[in-house]
Amino acid sequence: MEKINLPESEWKKRLSPEQYHVLREAGTERAFTGIYDDNKMPGTYRCAGCGAELFTSDAKFDSGSGWPSFIKPASSDAVVEHSDVSHGMRRTEVRCATCDGHLGHVFPDGPAETGLRYCMNSASLDFDSKA
Repeated sequence: MEKINLPESEWKKRLSPEQYHVLREAGTERAFTGIYDDNKMPGTYRCAGCGAELFTSDAKFDSGSGWPSFIKPASSDAVVEHSDVSHGMRRTEVRCATCDGHLGHVFPDGPAETGLRYCMNSASLDFDSKA
């Protein structure tokens, strides 16, 4: 997989202010405000920064958290995980493996199949419908 490494000035041109804040500054959108939290259509969730395939609708579930949640990425190399100790918490940050954009965090409180909840920001995602 070829990495995408752009100057911040180019990211600012490509992304909306909210997308830039989430993807490039590791921001978080407010719970229950993202467009994909309630999305139940079949399809593929891609990185809003680079278009890389990240998650599929088959792995999405309603966590009640207010953010789109998935049990697993689309492939084992779609995302990378890093330790995040910001905001006085110990969490695992999830980033796009292609462009290093911040997507959200993964928690060990998901459904039984994987036990994981990939809690993503809608602003970091684009959706391709299968319809």
